[in-house]
Amino acid sequence: MTASANNPQLLERLGLASDAKAVILSCDDLGSCHGANLGVYEALRKGVATCASLMVPAPWARHAAIMYRGEDIGVHLTLNAEHENYRWGPITHAPSLLSGDGGFPSAIEDLWEHADLSEVRRECRAQIERAIAWGIDVTHITPHLTAITLRPEFFDIYLDMAFEFKLPIRLPSTISESDAGFPFRSLAHDEGIVFPDFFNHDWRHGSRERVLGDLNNLRPGITEIHVQPAVDTPEVRALGDDTLGWIEDHNFVVNDPTLREAIASSGAVMIGYRQLRDAMRAL
Repeated sequence: MTASANNPQLLERLGLASDAKAVILSCDDLGSCHGANLGVYEALRKGVATCASLMVPAPWARHAAIMYRGEDIGVHLTLNAEHENYRWGPITHAPSLLSGDGGFPSAIEDLWEHADLSEVRRECRAQIERAIAWGIDVTHITPHLTAITLRPEFFDIYLDMAFEFKLPIRLPSTISESDAGFPFRSLAHDEGIVFPDFFNHDWRHGSRERVLGDLNNLRPGITEIHVQPAVDTPEVRALGDDTLGWIEDHNFVVNDPTLREAIASSGAVMIGYRQLRDAMRAL
């Protein structure tokens, strides 16, 4: 990983030892479909996941909010609809965020080329505000497909949302600031925005090997590890072959004792984003 060493002061603000190995096991794409809602909440309630992030513009987001029971839930800021046969779009009036085949653009490059930044800002704020209006105690914000992480003008909006709502964020640690072309981690730190020390930027579907590898190589600090659980239903499988990895993630996080054993062997202290948010707001 290319991130710097851990921030012992942040660990201590969480009430942990300065050399603790804290792990956030997060679930992405809550709200994307019915099967994802069932899978994510099972991962939180029966499995070892500690938090999740909600795609507010997605078709099943309202259902996810109805299922909410106070879990550690953030907003997965969404400006793309990447599935070939499944579309969703902005919740605000945002013509520049629409593709030619309905909904958000499929590709990040298309978004970057055509998006009006004022519409991006309004859409991101509306997604957070809607989650709050639905009764969710929003604990953090994350980017869907890193669309607003690795482009400076989009990152400015991401950072502004974190500052405005006083929420921690997800930042990749496997991409250096020199590779990104701007000091995204330093900028967030300078604004007092809290984020995990380590996050493996690997978006391949199916997480078993990556998750076990991350747990086997934990270092002092806060490591976020993401999964994308969904239950096995015809609806989920209809979205494409990638969803087989979602189904595997659900079984891995909820039913597979290997993961629980790996967590115990790693010495990990399992935490969520709510602890980071509360520490950030306490300053």
